[in-house]
Amino acid sequence: MATRLEHDFLGERAIPQDVYYGIQTLRSLENFHITGIPLKSEPLFVQALGYVKKAAAMANKELGVLDAGIADAIIRASDRVIAGEFNDQFLSDLIQGGAGTSVNMNANEVIANVALEMMGHQKGEYKYCHPNNHVNCSQSTNDAYPTAFRIAIINKLTAYTQALGDLADAFAAKGVAFHGVLKMGRTQLQDAVPMSMGDEFHAFATNLREELSRIEDSKRLISEINMGATAIGTGVNAPAGYADIVTRHLATITGLDLKLATDLIEATYDAGAYVQLSGVLKRTAVKVSKICNDLRLLSSGPRAGLNEINLPPLQPGSSIMPGKVNPVIPEVVNQTAFYVIGADLTVTLAAEAGQLQLNVMEPVIAFSLFTAITYMTNACVTLREKCVEGITANADHTRNMVMNSIGIVTQLNPIIGYEKSASIAREALQTGKSVHDLVVKEQQLITQEKWDEIFTFENMSKPVFINR
Repeated sequence: MATRLEHDFLGERAIPQDVYYGIQTLRSLENFHITGIPLKSEPLFVQALGYVKKAAAMANKELGVLDAGIADAIIRASDRVIAGEFNDQFLSDLIQGGAGTSVNMNANEVIANVALEMMGHQKGEYKYCHPNNHVNCSQSTNDAYPTAFRIAIINKLTAYTQALGDLADAFAAKGVAFHGVLKMGRTQLQDAVPMSMGDEFHAFATNLREELSRIEDSKRLISEINMGATAIGTGVNAPAGYADIVTRHLATITGLDLKLATDLIEATYDAGAYVQLSGVLKRTAVKVSKICNDLRLLSSGPRAGLNEINLPPLQPGSSIMPGKVNPVIPEVVNQTAFYVIGADLTVTLAAEAGQLQLNVMEPVIAFSLFTAITYMTNACVTLREKCVEGITANADHTRNMVMNSIGIVTQLNPIIGYEKSASIAREALQTGKSVHDLVVKEQQLITQEKWDEIFTFENMSKPVFINR
């Protein structure tokens, strides 16, 4: 295998001639065997690194601190990285020491070597285009890495919000379909008062749609970047005006509403925006998981449970019990939510663990947020396609449960009073008699006509106050 020699201040290493990364990426491949998940598995992050390097080269060219020919080569090479042409060259593990230096250098080396070839030189001839001197000009890992990370997160949230919105819409559609289905509402797993199943499913949709605005709030915080801060926020090695110019270029080429932080020292070490976003992801995961718990309860049985709804049967549920079908999709979404909740704790601890002018734990924050968003996106799509869209209601069964329940006595409170209603409920529970028979036939507390007026579907699902 043909190789080329590259060096850094630790020494020389042979690099395979056909690869575009260099010595510092090689060292990261040797040092960080943690997740086994390479940078290329997050193509939006690779793309974002290309955006950052392109914008930096444009700003450096504009300010006259980088030779126009070299800058143009970097810009063209970055465009090819943005297009995904060299994703396979981004191999650094997502969790690594060095606050993301290996990721930044992976990008610097790949773009430098792509630029060299486009300039008519060999890979590794860094005197013509150097990873540090030219591709990393006016930058540090400490502003390039978090800026790329934030751009990638914003773009990754697009698919997530679409999936979450589609899931909410699917619940809303079931709300419409089940509008006329009467069922018993429950509190503390005990019979409460009647309701429409349509309202129950519409509430699921409302519950999830609330999260979309919380995500947008978090995106606004993530959109504040620290490009131009370089090492710690003082702007060392960056020319005057660079921070504003590079931010303007980044906003233009990404199409995102990126803003330069007002305090670059604070912005370089603060991880508050990540904590905020992670908390929103956790909040949504908790809500989705609670809904999945409800779906499993509502579909329980079918003979010895609630059996109010039917989930699509997807696979045999047991290796020993014939005919058993499990709610596998709500179960897998529950488990996904547990992961996201745990990832939020990781982000919290990593954000707290930063010291002084830099938080070196940002790679594990990136890993946690990337995986949490990916898994939640997949979970929302799976829940919608494999479960919610195929749910059916057992309307006759749910209505019979309502009319045979004791909970309907609550609607008589304004007419016969709480004490008498409680007495009726107690007798119904002890004797097995229906509330109707006790109230209308035996004790004649109200007429059949009044009973029929009170216990219509409309009045049970959207009660009107009746006291006589």
